Amino acid sequence: MTETAPVIEIRNLHKSYGTLEVLKGVSIRAEKGHVVSLIGSSGSGKSTLLRCCNLLEDSQQGEVIFAGEAVKWQGSGLARRPADRAQVTRFRTNLSMVFQQFNLWSHMTVLQNVMEAPVTVLGRKPAEVEPLARALLAKVGIGDKAENWPAQLSGGQQQRAAIARALCMQPEALLFDEPTSALDPELQQEVVKVIKDLAGEHRTMILVTHDMRLAAEVSDHVVFLHQGRIEEEGPPATLFGAPKSERLQQFLSASAPT
Repeated sequence: MTETAPVIEIRNLHKSYGTLEVLKGVSIRAEKGHVVSLIGSSGSGKSTLLRCCNLLEDSQQGEVIFAGEAVKWQGSGLARRPADRAQVTRFRTNLSMVFQQFNLWSHMTVLQNVMEAPVTVLGRKPAEVEPLARALLAKVGIGDKAENWPAQLSGGQQQRAAIARALCMQPEALLFDEPTSALDPELQQEVVKVIKDLAGEHRTMILVTHDMRLAAEVSDHVVFLHQGRIEEEGPPATLFGAPKSERLQQFLSASAPT
């Protein structure tokens, strides 16, 4: 237990789509400077849990807590919604999300894409944001692509631009939803390197991934989800080296490279 509150804490979260219960009482926490990886089969609830962290999805029960501050809710069950829109905006501003699809604006240059949120959401001046944006593009290895259009970039370059865009908000934590799964294996490594570098800087991150090697190398804590519940969790050396659950053993066996 740390003296300060976790950056992100989820307690007993339940999420349903109509009669389909996707999350069945999940609790996770991400301490400051730690990387938490969520692994599991497709449909296990990993991406849904991540979207609930960022309040892109409304949950029906449980608590979402950011830096010790709990989300205020109104209504109950399927009608439950956040009660304070200003609080939601503030939370999302501090929890930048990188999606599987890059979601870059095609009508803006790469530099404009990276600068857009700090200027429009935070109200910062473009002249103030531009040096940071250029520095972040250089950091992810595409400083020479600042004036290009997204369509002129490879998938790996577009995803690195999306990471620079997330970083430009200077968030408390980064949320990654399968950041490499839409890429060819060769391009995946470009993005993996950036994520490893960020983990090396002790940035708080929650990572949903099918890349077991990445999860093993960057994580402080790994959570294996199965059918909407946490089947097993722990440090990567334990989870990958000596899994206790038969379901996790089967999953890792099926995930191993052939």
